[in-house]
Amino acid sequence: MRERVLVLGASGYVGARLVPFLIEDGYLVRSAGRTKGNMQKRPWSNHESVDICEADALDRETLKKSCEGCRYAYYLVHSMDPDQKNFTDTDRQAALNMVWAAEQSGVERIIYLGGLGGQSPHLSKHLKSREEVGNILESGSVPVTILRAAMIIGSGSASFEILRYLVERLSIMVTPKWVHTQCQPIAIRNVITYLVGCLKKPETTGETYDVGGAEILTYRDLMDIYADEAQLGKRFVISVPVLTPKLSSYWIHLVTPVPASLGRPLAEGLSNKVICEENRIREIIPQDLLDCREAVSLALDQSQHNLIGENHNDMSTMLKHVEWSFNGDPKWAGGKIFEDHRAVVLESTPDRIWEPLLRIGGKNGWYYANWLWKLRGLLDLIVGGVGLRPGRTDPNKLTPGDYIDFWNIYLVEPNKRLLLKAEMKLPGSAILDFYISQIDNNHSELHQIARFIPSGLVGIIYWYSVKPLHNIIFSGMLKRIADQVGERVISEPRRVTNDLPLNNIK
Repeated sequence: MRERVLVLGASGYVGARLVPFLIEDGYLVRSAGRTKGNMQKRPWSNHESVDICEADALDRETLKKSCEGCRYAYYLVHSMDPDQKNFTDTDRQAALNMVWAAEQSGVERIIYLGGLGGQSPHLSKHLKSREEVGNILESGSVPVTILRAAMIIGSGSASFEILRYLVERLSIMVTPKWVHTQCQPIAIRNVITYLVGCLKKPETTGETYDVGGAEILTYRDLMDIYADEAQLGKRFVISVPVLTPKLSSYWIHLVTPVPASLGRPLAEGLSNKVICEENRIREIIPQDLLDCREAVSLALDQSQHNLIGENHNDMSTMLKHVEWSFNGDPKWAGGKIFEDHRAVVLESTPDRIWEPLLRIGGKNGWYYANWLWKLRGLLDLIVGGVGLRPGRTDPNKLTPGDYIDFWNIYLVEPNKRLLLKAEMKLPGSAILDFYISQIDNNHSELHQIARFIPSGLVGIIYWYSVKPLHNIIFSGMLKRIADQVGERVISEPRRVTNDLPLNNIK
């Protein structure tokens, strides 16, 4: 019989990424969290090897029920959320409840992911709590395997997202002295390999292991690596001794969208040196450890996929690109992408709507406010860009790799989708996406989406400065394209917000 494994905290960052790897290895997985809704958003939620159950670590009975029938249990719970005023007390009680529930239900082993720095006498409140939870779990009769990690690199990891937003939004940073603290980050794929590997290695039972990446560096080093991989240019960091952890958390909350309830305890922990004191697990579970540059690069690789609106929220993509953000992650995971999405419904077929898209640009222009398009091309030429090049190679044909004025033709699906990627000089990356969805035999909907991934604070300022023009140009352009079709307009062009989530174009 296939063994059943409990993942307590399956709606969280690590738990949500652990589940598909356990499924891939042939385990039956019980996914447990406080609310089913968060887990049902995950790409693996409908897999036949998963059963989802609600379990509150502060409610012994629901916790016991989730443990029943499971041979092993992953404990991936922490209480740093807005609903918990004192997360240390909550963590303590939750761990005691887990000990009781595991003993009552016959769980044979608990695997727990804690934090590095346990030997330091000056641990932050957060890291002390992580250490205490491990000690409580070990106090029970059920054997425990403890892994201790520092910052986990991957989209969706709170500590990584704080790094992302600080570096992307600030070219000059005034930081506390913790910027020079040594740490040993680890890529999320390496963490998952260790977590799954412990399940297969009986000799890890009852042991505690430090898990870290391939190198030791400072947070300042990490900032430089991120800026380099994101092509943001040099960041200037000035460290001062007067910023307390509390002030640091306010600063992080101001600059990043990560909630203060997460930012503050994480900021307090940055003053602690968090490196591996031993590396025994590397011999027991050998793997290729990514260095920080490789891990950051894999996390950033998602941005271009987001830009073109690819649907990557499936389990196979999660297994291949575990560093990316997925459905169910917080809204701030994965960085910022701006979107202007408009749609119009026509009494028409897709082939009729495709005709004006086939002729867009060049001599036909952009159907609305062509003088503004020409002005944009002139400004681009002045700053060293390609400018508004003369038309297109073939006025009657769309070919991927060809160009239309200052747009590169990225994707062409006749009667369905035209994706243009900007070649103009921009503080970021931009696309213009047209796609047609057929409603029934007589009605179709034309969508027009502008997406922009800003590069640093300048990119954010740029988007908001041109947004008023977008409201004029994009609305007018969509209306004129609809007029060119020559069929009855069922609903006037409207702005789309939640109708079509990013990465779900089909």
